[in-house]
Amino acid sequence: MEWKKPQNRMTTSLSFTGYVLKNLRRRRLRTLLTLFGIGMAVGAFVGLVGFSTSFEQQWMRIYSSTNTDFSVIQGSFLNTTLDETAAARIRALPMVAQVSPTIFNLMDVTPEINALVYGWQANAFEFNSLKILQGRRVSNGQPEVMLGDLLAQDLKKSPGDSIELQGTEFRVTAIYHAASTLEAAAIVMPLDQLQQLSGMDGKVSTIDVRLRPAPAGEAEGAYFRSAQAAIQAAVPGARAVPAVERARSNQFVALAKTSAWGTSALALLIGILGIANTMAMSVFERTREIGILRALGWRQWKVLAHIELEAALLGLGGGVLGIGLGWCALCILAVLPQTASFFVATLQWPVLVKALTIALLAGLIAGAIPAWRAGKLSPVDALRCD
Repeated sequence: MEWKKPQNRMTTSLSFTGYVLKNLRRRRLRTLLTLFGIGMAVGAFVGLVGFSTSFEQQWMRIYSSTNTDFSVIQGSFLNTTLDETAAARIRALPMVAQVSPTIFNLMDVTPEINALVYGWQANAFEFNSLKILQGRRVSNGQPEVMLGDLLAQDLKKSPGDSIELQGTEFRVTAIYHAASTLEAAAIVMPLDQLQQLSGMDGKVSTIDVRLRPAPAGEAEGAYFRSAQAAIQAAVPGARAVPAVERARSNQFVALAKTSAWGTSALALLIGILGIANTMAMSVFERTREIGILRALGWRQWKVLAHIELEAALLGLGGGVLGIGLGWCALCILAVLPQTASFFVATLQWPVLVKALTIALLAGLIAGAIPAWRAGKLSPVDALRCD
């Protein structure tokens, strides 16, 4: 009985998970630096992808709050022009309830502040999605603007004040609140005024379309597709883009996503190299120890799994740390004047799952070569190592 107790203690001390945790604690500074490195990489992923996802959601809210079904465009998101008379042809279609010819542009309001500017007709259905806090709507043909509450706060403007856009003075008629921060930090003016300001007389950027409800017995999908075909037939050369697709695939969102994934990939590569270096040094320093384990009966796969588990724990630990760092970065971006108007700080489950999955895979990939080298060590050669 007395002989078995020390044997049990030895078995416990050399248990698989216990030995892994012991090795991580053995070189605490190295472990912490590795966790911080992968944490920074995952934090960059969470922050950048979270930013681009939130940016996409703000575009989605613009269309969902106005119940827009299609945006009719001719060209790309940033380079589209249509003849304004096309709106009448679309309005004449039996399945179309409302149309709204629109111009949008990005303009400098002050040397430090730029904003999206929307040009709508006075009866545009998009106005219904705005909550006017002070003042009244703009009128067609008048040099007037409405300011989103976020932009009005930055500019310190109220109804009755004036602002200058590209050398032309406009009077502020209202302050409004919108569901999307992209509209809450924007300017709305009469369509004809923005046409003059942009040199687009008789032209518009897009024509937003609302459909009538589908007839009884007709499937929503089939009705949607037939309406899309009818609109495109009425305006040859134009495309009727579903609002959801336009929000997700526009060039602003695509650029944000590409930048986020590109920068994150570079940061993750650096994090993987950090874990790989840590595991390689760990295997080198413990060559004799690994030889002893092999002599005690550890098989090659067990040594390999041991190293990979260490690397995976480093990856997951860095992932958890990175989520915290990424969330802090999002909170900072949400209050900075330069970025607060584009998004709100939110973290969705898909982003968190992706972050932890990427962190785990990064650890496994980084530990693969050191684990393979450790598994290939023969007990005799390893025990000879000083």
